[in-house]
Amino acid sequence: MPQLIADLHIHSKYSRACSPELSLSNIDKWCRIKGIDLVATGDFTHPVWFKNIADELIEEGNGFLQLKKGDETVKFILGTEVSCIYSQGGQTRRVHLCLFFPDLISVEKFNKKLTGAGKNLRSDGRPILGMSAKQVLTIMKEITPRAVMIPAHAWTPWFAVFGSKSGFDSLEECFEELTPEIFAIETGLSSDPAMNWRLSALDKIALVSNSDAHSLPNLGREANVFALDIQKTNYDELMKTIKEKNPAKFLKTIEFYPEEGMYHFDGHRACNSRLTPKETKKNKGLCPVCKKELTVGVLNRVEKLADREEGFIPPKAVPFVSLVELDKIIGEALDIKSRKSTAVQREYQNLIKKGKNEFNILLNLSYAELSKITLPEIAEGIRRVREKELKIEPGFDGQYGRVSIFSPKEKSDRQKSLF
Repeated sequence: MPQLIADLHIHSKYSRACSPELSLSNIDKWCRIKGIDLVATGDFTHPVWFKNIADELIEEGNGFLQLKKGDETVKFILGTEVSCIYSQGGQTRRVHLCLFFPDLISVEKFNKKLTGAGKNLRSDGRPILGMSAKQVLTIMKEITPRAVMIPAHAWTPWFAVFGSKSGFDSLEECFEELTPEIFAIETGLSSDPAMNWRLSALDKIALVSNSDAHSLPNLGREANVFALDIQKTNYDELMKTIKEKNPAKFLKTIEFYPEEGMYHFDGHRACNSRLTPKETKKNKGLCPVCKKELTVGVLNRVEKLADREEGFIPPKAVPFVSLVELDKIIGEALDIKSRKSTAVQREYQNLIKKGKNEFNILLNLSYAELSKITLPEIAEGIRRVREKELKIEPGFDGQYGRVSIFSPKEKSDRQKSLF
């Protein structure tokens, strides 16, 4: 059965806090390293990046594009993220949205519409638009009914449709009569499908997962797996597959462990205060150190809106698998803190060369196959991640969680065995 792995939310070098290495050719190269078949262009509202897209990619006529000088194994889809900051219901709303169009002509019309409305698209690859999410959706649908909007990282506190700081309690509050046009949300790094399944209001909504990558190594840290052939499918079939969320065609999502996300728990980073929802309630929403307001995280927000107990699985739910990125596993196995270290990257490249790509290594290779191409401790690390045999200090208030695959004693014993 053919499989298509898609990462539908990334950024370019023209977005703030993003790597200057994020060029289209480098994205194509790293998608092959990761095992990604379909990737968003990111940032198509930025005039320079849009020119890069038009100059360096060629449309296939099916809603996908590829590098003019590529090898046809990686396809691109016209997808970007925008930031909507506006006032509604007496509150300031900050909502990030993923937008998709089927062709360059539609994107060009959309960009001209925004520019004509006085929006500054040149300042950032993820532009701040002084308009509502509903207004943006209206413009998209006027240009083409095939345009798709998916709320980005739906639960993060500061910039999300359900965010604790500036979001809504329901999709209907945000999109009103246009709510039926929203058929999917992005779970984000700090939540996973199991958390979202606790809300019956989301039963008809597809749950997608994407990397929101700001650098090349983070491509594919979350992704979607479909029973589609990248050489035969098209934009409309992809969107239909997401919307219908039939597990026979939408096979699974690939997830961060949500505890590793930077907003899973509540907290106050300045005071290194990390709290569970119960602890936050006990402290009346205040930091126990400085008594300032806590940043309420994703878990707390899910529990506030949930109408089901933890562990509920809806009928025909699209399954998911939780992974830790390969270079992080290698670093843990070698007891090296930096994933960018020479030793970690040397072994990473060795594994990619022998194991085809990162997803194949993390998802498909047997332990016997892994033991033939890497160190036993790395093979064991991959096994533990697959079996959920790991510990994570949950992330909070913009700080990523810390993954521990091996215990301090195991690391110490290993070091002693070297001498």
